[in-house]
Amino acid sequence: MVLRPHLPDLLAALPLPTLAVDRAERIVAMNAPAQALLGRGALDRHYINVLRQPAVVDAVEQCQQDDTPREAQYLASDNGNDTTFRVHVRKVTGMDYVLLSFQDITQVTNASQMRRDFVANVSHELRTPLTAMMGFIETLRGPARDDAPARDRFLGIMTGEAERMNRLVGDLLSLSRVESDERVRPTDKVDLRYVLQSTMRNLNPLAVEANVTLVATMGDDPLPLMGDTDQLLQVFTNLIENGIKYGGVGKDVEISVETTLRDPSLRGPAVRVTIRDHGPGIDPVHLPRLTERFYRADSHRSRALGGTGLGLAIVKHILNRHRGRLKITSDLGDGARFTVILPMDVA
Repeated sequence: MVLRPHLPDLLAALPLPTLAVDRAERIVAMNAPAQALLGRGALDRHYINVLRQPAVVDAVEQCQQDDTPREAQYLASDNGNDTTFRVHVRKVTGMDYVLLSFQDITQVTNASQMRRDFVANVSHELRTPLTAMMGFIETLRGPARDDAPARDRFLGIMTGEAERMNRLVGDLLSLSRVESDERVRPTDKVDLRYVLQSTMRNLNPLAVEANVTLVATMGDDPLPLMGDTDQLLQVFTNLIENGIKYGGVGKDVEISVETTLRDPSLRGPAVRVTIRDHGPGIDPVHLPRLTERFYRADSHRSRALGGTGLGLAIVKHILNRHRGRLKITSDLGDGARFTVILPMDVA
């Protein structure tokens, strides 16, 4: 009991939200982070009325009974965002206090959930073509063994499913690479005009096959910036290819370039590249989630056109590495506009 006058000072020195509960089950001290989490009115109140969550209340009660440290989870909400804390409950040796410290593990919890979702999504994406191929193999070994037209048709479908799995694995590897490099700033000077011209040249056969015209407005001046040529080619290949696939047969895909000495998004010199198609457009409700892994505005159409649901996620991570931005706007019936904003090198 000698240290009680110094208890608030001791808690104030701790960085984590921390409070002390005495033998009378009242909160007798708490530091500023704990007050921000639980409210200033928590002091001198019964801990059950403040914490209110059974797992934490049980941990405190049991710790008071047997002096054994406990852990529990505490869920809070901050401006509408759920926050998860790991609460460490420990009896102070030689004193009749139980200390509760709150460790924010929201990021760890979210990362774990993302991993689970990612594994579930990958498993789902692979299971469909694998199930189809196994069914066709069984049919080819049985009823369709001597049916040449059916055999050729099934082999064609199996080839398509195998190509789909191959694209998915390729995109997963690509996503893994760009995520690992995301915090490493590019150091090479790149002419974005060359990147765009190369991308259009590579995709021209696909555009011709789809009866789509690529219309570029980019001027003759170089567009210098610090970047990774291969990754920027991947960004614009993905976006222009999407425009060709989803823009509709016989429609134009427009690529326009605009430079500015001060872009409001980057607060400095920037180049904006807008890829616009004239297809059916995207319902605005889907726009905020388009860069999420495996998210598709139209899953059936995307799969039919060979999409893996990872392309825009890859684009987002590459642009993050380049300190760039991606803005997507669309109205149903009026096509979609994907604008890439990249900082220019004007030195």
